[in-house]
Amino acid sequence: MSPETVTPPPVDTAKPQATAPSSSPSRSRAQAARRRRVIVVVARVLLLVVVLGLWEALSRAEVIDPFNFSMPSEIWDQITSWVLHGTALGSLGEQIWYTLYEALLGWVIGVVAGVVLGIALGRVAFLADLFGPYIKVLNSIPRIVLAPIFLIWFGLGPASKIASAVVLVFFPVFFNAFQGAREVNRDLVANARILGATDRQVTLQVVIPSATSWIFTSLHVSFGFALIGAIVGEYIGATRGIGLLVAQSQGTLNSAGVYAAMVILAVVALLAEGLLTFAERRVFRWKSSNSEH
Repeated sequence: MSPETVTPPPVDTAKPQATAPSSSPSRSRAQAARRRRVIVVVARVLLLVVVLGLWEALSRAEVIDPFNFSMPSEIWDQITSWVLHGTALGSLGEQIWYTLYEALLGWVIGVVAGVVLGIALGRVAFLADLFGPYIKVLNSIPRIVLAPIFLIWFGLGPASKIASAVVLVFFPVFFNAFQGAREVNRDLVANARILGATDRQVTLQVVIPSATSWIFTSLHVSFGFALIGAIVGEYIGATRGIGLLVAQSQGTLNSAGVYAAMVILAVVALLAEGLLTFAERRVFRWKSSNSEH
């Protein structure tokens, strides 16, 4: 007997075969990115819980000195007391706003001065050669030691803290703007020249947009520097502010108050970082859209 042969069923060529949607790879990447973000957030929360739990347990067991190191529960009680009953200097919101006002104003002045001078010196070689040595000398001076000098010059008011914030913000913004102006694609500048663009048009329409990513990189760091300048100035001498709260807590050996002020500053800095990141994503939306293609 001959073996039976199995004939495959006829294929209906008129009916198109189903194909996977073209968007499935991008959908898979998006789902993987979302899963990764969730995992990172959960891991961060767990890490924070573990650190705070260990700190609390070691302090209560007196493995570490609770008088010097305090404990998370006492820090939370101090923040709650400041929120509900205010501080010795007034309401907590007033102290936060006073410090934030000094830091914001110093940050804006430092950013504007750093961007303008950085672009100018990056574009004009003569100005770079003229002011370069002086800027290097000023940059080598520890800016924190200028805070007592500003206190003598401007007094206990906000001006001395704003000046401290300005000098801390100016240099990172200046050097990034300067480098961004130097790193502009020379072909873009040459093409703009061929099309009849003036020096002003080249600077505004080619150089500054090209240097924007460099400038935004410095903005993330510089606002933290502005907060440091305001806090150091308040710590040395002030009438209000978070820095003065730190100084008073230290003077009364209230370690929980020192840590509580640090927590408040960290929250303010994180909120400012979030706003800057949001603004950067809005400005550079074209980068994300290009990367998807």
